[in-house]
Amino acid sequence: MRTVADDLAAHAARHPERVALDTPAGRITYGRLAARTDELTRLLRAHGARPETVCAVAVEHGADAVAATAAVIRCGAAFLTLDVTQPRDRLAAFLRSAGARLLLTTSAHARALDTGLPAILLDRPAATAPDGPATPPPRVDPQALAYVSHTSGSTGEPSPVLVEHHALDAYLRDTARAFGLGPDTVALQTAPLGYDASLRDTFAPLLAGARLVIVERSRLLRPADFARTVREHRVTALLSTTPSFLAHLAGQPDPAGPLAGVALVASSGESLRPFLTAGGRRVVPGTLVNQYGPTECTMTTTRHVVPAEPDTAADVVGVPRPGTVVRVLDADLVPVPDGTVGEVYIGGAGVARGYGGDPARTAACFLPDPCGPPGARLYRTGDLGRWGPQGLTYAGRTDRQVKIRGYRVDPAEIEGALLAHPRVSGAAVTAHTDDRGRVYLAAHVTGDLTATTDAELRAHLARSLPPHLMPRGFRRHDTLPTTRGGKTDRRRLVAGSAP
Repeated sequence: MRTVADDLAAHAARHPERVALDTPAGRITYGRLAARTDELTRLLRAHGARPETVCAVAVEHGADAVAATAAVIRCGAAFLTLDVTQPRDRLAAFLRSAGARLLLTTSAHARALDTGLPAILLDRPAATAPDGPATPPPRVDPQALAYVSHTSGSTGEPSPVLVEHHALDAYLRDTARAFGLGPDTVALQTAPLGYDASLRDTFAPLLAGARLVIVERSRLLRPADFARTVREHRVTALLSTTPSFLAHLAGQPDPAGPLAGVALVASSGESLRPFLTAGGRRVVPGTLVNQYGPTECTMTTTRHVVPAEPDTAADVVGVPRPGTVVRVLDADLVPVPDGTVGEVYIGGAGVARGYGGDPARTAACFLPDPCGPPGARLYRTGDLGRWGPQGLTYAGRTDRQVKIRGYRVDPAEIEGALLAHPRVSGAAVTAHTDDRGRVYLAAHVTGDLTATTDAELRAHLARSLPPHLMPRGFRRHDTLPTTRGGKTDRRRLVAGSAP
């Protein structure tokens, strides 16, 4: 099959001087990127990289991270990208659970990781291709493993998700088409390495011949620096932003607008509804797309283009991308009527092979499709949803929804109401149980709230919410904790809250 690495080589052949990467170390043309990819491809093959060989890529953001990943793809092997800022023990656990056999890294990271794996050191002169004529790699098997991405497991330990080449390639090509990416696109890489969203950030633009901007991670975390980066590089596309970060941007006093000039903002990872309820759509002058889909289904399954005046009564995530199937089923795996809430199951092109080393969890989460052809599978997402005129509407998580005095409560509804307060810049609502076994809600808020009392916050909520949705208490934070992927870390909020 043809891969994204083949398309990068084709761009280099046609336009070798076109800028592919704009990095802190300088600009890299498609010609230079393709040459480095070829070099690393031959080196990987000399080290035994073949189909089903998991090659870990542990480097900083930059040209070598892109070239190394593309080289693994070209070998028909599988990559595991690592965020080198994470704790060493966690990275070692990722390497073990993914079954990594080769490590592409630098001297410093090799010493810190100390994995015992054969290592290709990209900062050493030895990290060059062997002498002799280059032979093209064999065609990539569509059913071979393409990458391993870790996601949260029911035990709290990350589980390795196994995604095949056909799923990755179809997703990247569909993303480039759906977003209209092309040579005039300037995309900013925002997702950390080690998260599957970084693959969308990196390879969908390059597949389309666009320019990818890579900056120091610190410049992406501070709203003022982020806005400055967007302006300086004339960024036109952001493919991986979270609603939490968009809400943070919306609260900044930037008269020019932090996203001025950005034609496309694609959001994912959390419910977009609280952001929209708070009036956040105005901070995105261009197209805003709400993306939905789990790691187990190759990042994105549905998309919804958010109108300039969105309906904030529901969290619409839209229609399935080509080749995918979304079913909303009841407890007996029977489709529910349109407008009825059920559990969301996903099938089709993006469904992963399963969880590495965990056949029991794979069997529990990847099920035969009762409505599909023989051999078709569905992934059980744990999300709730319903079909409507605009496609799928997200209705919460099976593990976030709680009952308060017999009422079913979705914390996202309360978060949206809190964000509508003019002095609240961030909000998260968590569920707790007191010493009498009663479930109650706690609200965690950020913003300039020195002169705002709890009673005033309650009065604000009471204007739009019934009593059973009222938090028992409000906890003020300078910032809400976030996960490495940029989402609000509700586990830390729960752990740090007292009854």
